[in-house]
Amino acid sequence: MITTESSSSKPLETYYWYWQGHRIKYTVKGQGKPLLLIHGFGASLGHWRKNISHLAQENYRVYALDLLGFGGSDKPPLDYTIELWRDLIKDFWQDHINEPTVFVGNSIGGLLVLMILADYPQISQGGVLINCAGGLNHRPDELNLPLRFIMGSFTKLVNSSLTGNFIFNRIRQKHRIRRTLHQVYSDRNAVTDELVDILYEPSCDPGAQKVFASVLTAPPGPHPNSLLPHINQPLLVLWGSDDPWTPIAGSKIYQERAENGQNTIFHPIENAGHCPHDERPQQVNELILNWLNSLLFQ
Repeated sequence: MITTESSSSKPLETYYWYWQGHRIKYTVKGQGKPLLLIHGFGASLGHWRKNISHLAQENYRVYALDLLGFGGSDKPPLDYTIELWRDLIKDFWQDHINEPTVFVGNSIGGLLVLMILADYPQISQGGVLINCAGGLNHRPDELNLPLRFIMGSFTKLVNSSLTGNFIFNRIRQKHRIRRTLHQVYSDRNAVTDELVDILYEPSCDPGAQKVFASVLTAPPGPHPNSLLPHINQPLLVLWGSDDPWTPIAGSKIYQERAENGQNTIFHPIENAGHCPHDERPQQVNELILNWLNSLLFQ
């Protein structure tokens, strides 16, 4: 099935693929070496709308998908884990790409890239991490005691059959989404109505609240520290310098890899927050293409 998805440039053609009985939305554009773009929590392939066409023009075949539970993909009542999405990506690669691929991920998508590179090295040509998350959720030892108590109480309320829908419906209101984006985007002009709609519209789907609750209670998954020793493929790490969610201080492990000559390139993105691919797309696109052309495919 083919549909079109509006974007800030030309519409993207979108398709559907069935995985374990669930419908997964994806797009593909261009010809050449394959790239697979993986979005972060609550986002979708539309979050790459400023990147897909530009990357595809440079002789790359660019794929992006909506992870199960997000965007235009199905939202079944499952226990959502980072491993579930890793397996989905691996099966998508096998069905649609089936040649060594560069995986590109933002936030939780970055953690998924690390997992793919570590667990399935034979399918990956390299990885691009954009403000990579340290886990699907914060680990308890990462939060101080008051915040640990607040998050624990909030999680119980979101999961409650009595209060879950009420809380979720308040969180997903457009003005609240915009307010959150203003916290994590350095440039408020990048927080457009189009961007708010990309996050808001999937939250109206049946099952969205259950997905949200499941992700909040899911295990955090492997830490990048445990994955990096198993990764030999080239890495490009990009980090918005003003990110309050995954502060640039947390990028030290990648900067050390770069300094130690471990096949890693690190670039801070000044005046950008958690999603520099959307906030500073021209700079991010150029850095990705320069890295691909110089390190991988000459």
